[in-house]
Amino acid sequence: MHYVTAKGILSAKNNMNLYRGCQHGCIYCDSRSACYHMEHAFEDVEVKENAIPLLEEALRRKRKPCMIGMGAMTDPYIPLEEELCHTRQALELIEKYGFGATLITKSARVLRDLDLLKRINRQAKCVVQMTLTTYDEALCRKIEPGVSTTKERFEALKILRDAGIPTVVWLCPILPFVNDTEENINGILDDCAEAKVKGIICFGMGLTLREGNREYFYQQLDRHFPGLKEKYIRRYGNAYLLDSPNSRQLTRLFRRRCNEAGILHDNDRIFQDLNTFEIKEQAQMSLFD
Repeated sequence: MHYVTAKGILSAKNNMNLYRGCQHGCIYCDSRSACYHMEHAFEDVEVKENAIPLLEEALRRKRKPCMIGMGAMTDPYIPLEEELCHTRQALELIEKYGFGATLITKSARVLRDLDLLKRINRQAKCVVQMTLTTYDEALCRKIEPGVSTTKERFEALKILRDAGIPTVVWLCPILPFVNDTEENINGILDDCAEAKVKGIICFGMGLTLREGNREYFYQQLDRHFPGLKEKYIRRYGNAYLLDSPNSRQLTRLFRRRCNEAGILHDNDRIFQDLNTFEIKEQAQMSLFD
């Protein structure tokens, strides 16, 4: 961990990352890609020491409240958050100034802040987005070694459901020859249906690889799945988008199961609703009602 002084905290679309780099060790993480120009080791997490005062100033200056997003590049609930509590402090400010919040995580640590999430959701809107990739727990430990297990994330989704917090699941990435099976997709969708998630974001059955990300991914394939790297290289070369050979049948299965469970799977509609701020007394009917 190391500290930096940031010049700003909110993007033009009102998203923020309180940390840069990650401790979760997911073998496929796109945030390792060279195009993001991270000038330090990925596991040496960069902490924006002035993030909280910057956020308060930004929220105070806004003419009207909006949704504030967290976690697009770095999970807001990495292990360091237990010590630093920057995510909790940010949520406290979001509540104080009457904004909405949505965050993306792979960690059941989100439940630590359930009290704040409930208060934000009562006055405006709060949505928790949870990434699920692998129903098999042993496989999860190989490809996502530092995150909450799939079972722990599923239990968190049910607790959030019971607390009235709407949830969205990211079903990605699906790694060719690793978790691209009907059994895996069915297992995850069974959990999503039971947890009554509002929507599932899926960009196809596959993954993307860029410079920086690709090299790390292949190192981990050699470590956990000997011989699989060569299979990837033969089939995909240096392609950016790596579709599963089972993509069509898995996509059909995904859509059918979502329709049967009444789970929205239109990415554009989900993102539109995620980004729409609502005051509860004035809210129109939306995905998260």
